[in-house]
Amino acid sequence: MTVRGLRFLAPGLLLAWHVVAGAATPATVPDTIEQRVAACIACHGREGATSNAGYFPRLAGKPAGYLYNQLVSFRDGRRFNTDMAYMVQHMSDAYLREIADYFAGLDLPYPPVSPASDATPEVLARGRTLALQGDPARRLPACVQCHGAALTGVQPATPGLLGLPRLYLSSQLGAWLTSERHAQAPDCMAEVGRRMQTSDVNAVASWLATQPMPADAKPAASLPAPMPIACGGTTGANK
Repeated sequence: MTVRGLRFLAPGLLLAWHVVAGAATPATVPDTIEQRVAACIACHGREGATSNAGYFPRLAGKPAGYLYNQLVSFRDGRRFNTDMAYMVQHMSDAYLREIADYFAGLDLPYPPVSPASDATPEVLARGRTLALQGDPARRLPACVQCHGAALTGVQPATPGLLGLPRLYLSSQLGAWLTSERHAQAPDCMAEVGRRMQTSDVNAVASWLATQPMPADAKPAASLPAPMPIACGGTTGANK
């Protein structure tokens, strides 16, 4: 090869070397909590603040203990969802607690709730009775006895029931009724589910989904009275 040929070949070799060197350097992904929860917001909405018009539940502002318990339950097989189980199957308790704490710390406004419903007035009235008074004849406690007078949840690990899609509420209550969902023992919601009927699930889910959020939508600090049924998942220390 002539000297002139080498002169033209050298820049090409130098460029190729830079391309190879660049390809050998792996792209770095920042290890931030925002990066860790990026997969969550794909379904649960921006910053976990989904509306109540679809299926996926809101994460923002829920008690940290509740969120942590659910992540552990998906990982350990007490709750069943293919996507959730796949994402958390190899995550440690500490990692899951970080995610739970992040979403619990978000203080975001709830979107307006539409009072419209295709449920009949009779069904909505039955749902209201179950939520606020329960059904003593069947030893069915009222929702407010465990989830707080405002139904916005109770610290450290009882979730709020307002601002959630009806489809999500009915599917979860239905899963308790059919023993497809489980929680830390003593499994209070499994006990409640066994006392419910399909019509109860539809009624209470329909009523809850139409209720406006109170001005203070944060979980209550505590309940005014002991829970009517032993509940192992309310401590935020799921194992």
